[in-house]
Amino acid sequence: MSQVRRRIAEYVRSNPGVHFSAIVRELDLATGQTQYHLRKLLRRGEVTAEERHGQTHYFDDGYDDWERAAITLLRRETDRAIVALVLEAESIAPDAIATRLDVARSTVEWHLDRLTEERVLEKRYDSKGRVTVVAVDPERTRTLLSTLDPGVADRLVDRFTRLVDGAMTVDDVDSGHLDSE
Repeated sequence: MSQVRRRIAEYVRSNPGVHFSAIVRELDLATGQTQYHLRKLLRRGEVTAEERHGQTHYFDDGYDDWERAAITLLRRETDRAIVALVLEAESIAPDAIATRLDVARSTVEWHLDRLTEERVLEKRYDSKGRVTVVAVDPERTRTLLSTLDPGVADRLVDRFTRLVDGAMTVDDVDSGHLDSE
């Protein structure tokens, strides 16, 4: 195996769920060079690629489907913050998540939809229809959280989304288009 290919394989092993652009940036490689070596690694089964939520994520073979799905979400700052709050509280209402993270309730719901779809979190309803959020597998989720550090690019995208969400909320308030909840 070439030295470059070995570096890429090791980087993927150390950074499960990493995006292509992070591999290029962090290893200071050319795009074409990275594509070439990733194709070789994929063909040999040394790494796997998964398309999730509009992005391709790279993994070694040590993760099952649930873990890969969880990792792709936990690399995002807001998803990670929501999951950390749920794990800390054990059970928490979506309104409380929005308040604690200082984000719009609609933003929390968007993230919760993805987190519940991938079975990282679950919404539970009491007899009065009130919603609380719990972790589906708290121990495995804690383990994954402790091994991940979302990259700078992931954090910037998430912060931009929050900024846009905040701007839209202010515009909606100014124009009187907010529905009361």
